[in-house]
Amino acid sequence: MARQPDDKAAAKFSSEDSALVRELALLLDETSLTEIEIERAGLRLRVARNISVAATMPMPVQHAAPALVASPSAAPAAAAADMSKHPGAVSSPMVGTAYWSPEPGAKPFIEIGSKVSVGQTLLIIEAMKTMNQIPSPRAGTVTQILVEDGQPVEFGEPLVIIE
Repeated sequence: MARQPDDKAAAKFSSEDSALVRELALLLDETSLTEIEIERAGLRLRVARNISVAATMPMPVQHAAPALVASPSAAPAAAAADMSKHPGAVSSPMVGTAYWSPEPGAKPFIEIGSKVSVGQTLLIIEAMKTMNQIPSPRAGTVTQILVEDGQPVEFGEPLVIIE
């Protein structure tokens, strides 16, 4: 979050500002957005979260105002990077939200230990309000599911391990 002062000196950070930051952070989670920026009444507010390791580079700050950026810990990102090199990894072909089943409450397409065949749907990735089935590129047994149901995924992120 960056505060830009209006014509006068920078105002103090208020509890109302804190509530707005929390509200925007919740909106990020609900919408799977990575960044929100608003400006009102002389207050410019930017809330962002980094999803991939490549996106964790520091953003240049134009003012000496406090900045809040939520970022995931490096350990899970490093583990996911290691899994992408696994020979049985099935990577995401797009950016979107991964779902384990065709609709809420339905049986998941796969579970750990499931036998899959070439072309069988592993999961769905929703991108731009379109549900995209992700087919299995090979036959085998699902040994790991690397994403949670409803989790945002990036292009190339490992989703499932099939051995």
